[in-house]
Amino acid sequence: MKLVCLLLVMLSASANAASFDHSHPVFSKLLSEVVVIKGHTSRVNYALLIERRGELDAYLNRLSGISRSRFDGFTESQQLAFLINTYNGYQLKQVIDHYPLKSIKDVGSFFSSPWSKEFFTLFGEPASLDFVEHQLIRKLFAEPRIHFAVNCASISCPPLANQAYQADQLEDQLQAAAVNFLNDRSANYLDGNTLYLSKIFDWYEEDFTPAVVPYVAQYWSEVAGSPKGLKVSYTSYDWNLNEI
Repeated sequence: MKLVCLLLVMLSASANAASFDHSHPVFSKLLSEVVVIKGHTSRVNYALLIERRGELDAYLNRLSGISRSRFDGFTESQQLAFLINTYNGYQLKQVIDHYPLKSIKDVGSFFSSPWSKEFFTLFGEPASLDFVEHQLIRKLFAEPRIHFAVNCASISCPPLANQAYQADQLEDQLQAAAVNFLNDRSANYLDGNTLYLSKIFDWYEEDFTPAVVPYVAQYWSEVAGSPKGLKVSYTSYDWNLNEI
């Protein structure tokens, strides 16, 4: 009897996970049309996205309709892709809900940042972008490359990809995001004995193990071949909106 119950639970979880399209086709199509890649950066056509708001809202409503029990039935890769897309999708929504604006920080106030605002629902509860990033993504997954995948709608943020993150491509997508961002010389560069890095490596230093420089060296051959004892400094962060 116990074996039968276990099999039923496993079959239910498998069917539950299969009922959600983990290729995120609607979001990929939308991103391919509103995100313009330029070198190692990207910009968003928010005016066009406003015209396509219905598609974005329909996709986000689909994400918000997933219960926590259904989410728990996803594989780890499916979960992580789901959460990255949730973050990026709702960040886009936050921008167009307040557009036009010069900076995403204009959405916030002295008492509340844009990322702490609970403006959507996830797993049946009010949620914020901070909740998705810090309480779910960073807490559930030991994956520092997510910092190159989630997008804060700002020029200095790692670029928004022009396709959705997908479970069966996730490793390649995260790897490409890390390599791409670390090769963006407007954010990261080596000058003599000083390694200039994005503030992201400062804000989330504890995520980049064993330390920031060895972590960066995995993706940057020039740093890997440099003498030990590089001094690290952080580049200024441009919070202007990442719009075309």
